[in-house]
Parts: sequence; C-alpha cells; structure tokens
Amino acid sequence: MIEALQFEFVRNALLAGLLASILCGIMGTLVVVNRIVFLSGGIAHASYGGIGLALYFGFPYLVGTLGFSLAAAMLMAWVSVSAKYRTDTIIGVIWALGMAFGVILVDLTPGYHVDLMSYLFGSILTVPSTDIWLMLAMALLIPVLVLIYYQDLLAISYDEEFARIRGVPVHALYFGLVGVLAICIVLIIQVVGLILVIALLTIPPYMVEKYAKSLGRMMVGSSILGVLFSISGLWLSYAFNLTSGAAIILVAGVFFFIWLLVERMVPWTRARL
Repeated sequence: MIEALQFEFVRNALLAGLLASILCGIMGTLVVVNRIVFLSGGIAHASYGGIGLALYFGFPYLVGTLGFSLAAAMLMAWVSVSAKYRTDTIIGVIWALGMAFGVILVDLTPGYHVDLMSYLFGSILTVPSTDIWLMLAMALLIPVLVLIYYQDLLAISYDEEFARIRGVPVHALYFGLVGVLAICIVLIIQVVGLILVIALLTIPPYMVEKYAKSLGRMMVGSSILGVLFSISGLWLSYAFNLTSGAAIILVAGVFFFIWLLVERMVPWTRARL
C-alpha cells in the first residue's frame, strides 16, 4: 500500500481514517460508559433524513445533515431524559422516520440518482479536504473539552445522583454530549457509512473497557485500536478492491471475536492497564 500514498486521495483517506479513529475512540468511550449506544444508532440512521434534505433543496451535504442530525439528537436526548421507560421505543420511531423522510426526499429529487452505497457504507476515498479539516478541528477540540469537563463527565457516566449532589449540571452536560456526538457521527459517516458507524464507535471502547483503569486511558486505548483497524481495513480494501468502510468494520469485528476468544482462554489477559 506504500506506493499508493503517492495519490492524494489515498493520503486523504488515510488521514480521514486516523481522525475518525480518534473521534470514535473518545466519543465511543463516552457512548459505551453512558450506555447510549442505541441513541447513537438512532442519530446515525436518522441523519439520512438530513442527507435527503440536502439533496432535495441543493444544500451542501454537511449543512443539511448536521442541522437535521442535531435536531434529531436533541429530540432523542430530551426523550431519554423525560421518558426513560419508553426511550428505546420513541428513539426507534425517530430513527425510522428520519430514514423514511430521507429516502422519500431522495426519490423526489428531480434528475438525481443518489449512490446509496456511499452513504450506507461510506466513501472514504472521496472525502473532500474541507471535511478533513473539519474532522481535524473536532479531533483537536474534543480532547480539550474532555479535559475541561473530565471530572463532570466521569461523574455523570458512573453515578448520576452523585453528580447532581456535587452540583454538576447533568442535563446540560448530557445534551452537550449528545450534540457533539451528533456532529462526530455526521463526519464519520463519510468514512464508514451510517450503517457501520456504530461498530467503529463501540467495538474499540468495549474491548478496552475491562482493562483500562480510568476513563482517559480507555479513550486513548480505544483511539489506538481504532487507528489499527482503520489502517488494516484500508490496506485490505486496497489489496482486494473492497469497499473501504466495510473492510474497516470487518477487521474490527474479526479482532473483536479473536479478543473474546483469547480472553476466555488466557486468564492473565484480564489484568487491568
């Protein structure tokens, strides 16, 4: 794959994969420990409504998708706070409606035949430089925000009642977390697609969670695993002419099951880092 680095689109794809891995490592850790994987899936799938909106009205992809995804994310966050016993049902409805809305708008877009594969499974080789700059900005901003709010995030992730007693603005922080998550998901969709983004968000943190002694170490370990999966998946897609997003997730899935097998067979691997 080294000879392929002479092409700009390959270098862009590699950089996009690395940045997506960092974003997924940090945000995926918060998703896993806060148990909002289903909500993340709802945001990812509902974002297709924003894709349809952008295509139908001729908006730039990020404008339409970010706006719609943020609105859907805030609605899901409100539901999860105010109707906890029906959260999964209502999020599932929003998830389905968002996708249906997007599909209908795509159908109604005159003279446009969208390549659904590029949105469902990603198109990392066509990620534009502007989006890479946005991903870089988020990859720099999010660690800063995590450092600033680290203790509060730690509190709401493991003991919400204790966080309230400490005076942590739990709801405000939760809505902020979900909003940043929505932005990251929209950016990562271009790398692995809206169907596979949840795998990249959850597989590395799940693998690291049992071994990390702190939330910060879990984020670092998840990011490193994500980078490994992205580079390996890109090499696999280049070598065998496969869809890059699917190849990345395939590598992650294979590593995941090997990890589970080794963990069961070799007791010392359960030691925390």
